[in-house]
Amino acid sequence: MKKILLTVVLGVAAVAVALNTAQPAPGQSATPSPQGQTPAQGQPATTPAQGQPAAAPVIKDPAEYNAYVAAVQATDPNAKISGLEAFLNQYPNSVMKNQALEILMQTYQQAGNAKKTMDTATKLVTADSCNVRALALLAYFDRVMAQGGDPNAKQMLEDGKKYGQQGLDCMPKFAKPDGTSDADFQKTKDQMTAIFNAAIGIAALQDKDYTTAVPALRKAVDANPTDFSVVYPLALAYLGQTPPDSQNGIWFAARAAAVAPAAPQAQIEKYARSQYVKFHAADDGWAELLAAAKANGPQVPIKPAPSPAEQAHSMILATPPDKMDFATWEFVLTSGSQEDQDTVWNAIKGKAVQMNGTIISTTPTEFMIAGSSDDIDAKKADITLKFADKVPVRLIPKDGASFDFQGEPASYTPNPFMMVMEKGTLLRQKAAPKPPVHHKAAAQ
Repeated sequence: MKKILLTVVLGVAAVAVALNTAQPAPGQSATPSPQGQTPAQGQPATTPAQGQPAAAPVIKDPAEYNAYVAAVQATDPNAKISGLEAFLNQYPNSVMKNQALEILMQTYQQAGNAKKTMDTATKLVTADSCNVRALALLAYFDRVMAQGGDPNAKQMLEDGKKYGQQGLDCMPKFAKPDGTSDADFQKTKDQMTAIFNAAIGIAALQDKDYTTAVPALRKAVDANPTDFSVVYPLALAYLGQTPPDSQNGIWFAARAAAVAPAAPQAQIEKYARSQYVKFHAADDGWAELLAAAKANGPQVPIKPAPSPAEQAHSMILATPPDKMDFATWEFVLTSGSQEDQDTVWNAIKGKAVQMNGTIISTTPTEFMIAGSSDDIDAKKADITLKFADKVPVRLIPKDGASFDFQGEPASYTPNPFMMVMEKGTLLRQKAAPKPPVHHKAAAQ
């Protein structure tokens, strides 16, 4: 897989929206909810960390309660980080541990500290295996930093895939927090699901597991159609399949060119065009497809290249059989419909033809000859030239020699192709013209 160089930006809009966590009052949940009054010491929380009904945690120790309140209510980010770190160190088994970790994770993210954000998210997932916010952060950062060329990219992709799958498995358990509208909650779930699928898809693409990569990346792209970091990998996944899905692969390669950063844009567009020409056999229609991709319009269907039989028929229409070269005869007689094969064969059978070929092997009464350029390069015979009488040894060309001959097509087999010509005759090669003599001008 080609590396996709990206700048890792903390607080990306999609992640920030999906993972935004309201700061809870002591004893309350760490999920988005309307800010309430700080409860009295020992007052139970109303909801757990993931917004699911459960027994409410209660801080009974006054010192622990005061430490938690001071930390979460600090307005300075550094003070909040210090307070929460101190609280977690001093009270590692606190009933508010998960909430404290979630707030700390968010604060590190807002401060732009990727390493500490991921470290805290890892601790949170260890404490709460279905904390989808932490899983989404880990899946996202592992995937994006791996795509950005991190030295530990392989391990990060594996970890991202693990967190992605864990996140998808936990999504059914992710309940709507109090005070969140149905629309906002659905948006958050969609964003998280896209993050999880992107991590799974990129890791699968790296492993050439296209069966997994394609559906996962397609879900990520459908949720984020302008995100180059998933659009281009989706194109590669479609085109990497056997056989390639050229219709979808070329379209998303064109989409990738449309949304690519400035530096790789020209290269991505060149790649997309090359795949288009390979599939369509020409570049007509490419400009229109690229324009539709840039406009984020509906997917444009691509007409495949003509089949070999269609190409053979076009050759019949373009050139009379007696004017075709041997390679064209071979193509039509090999790939054309029976009707087109008959048209060519009836026109040349039993007619004396003169041509040039390369000797593959010989006997005094039969030469094996390569007549088309492809078979000459492959050193493969496609003509059997038969002589009525033995050819004198002194006139028999050496293997590999090029020579002129005449024969009458008598029969052929289409696959593998072999044309039998009878009444073989050796033709004299025309002598090459002598180069002109240049006389030196007389001295003046």
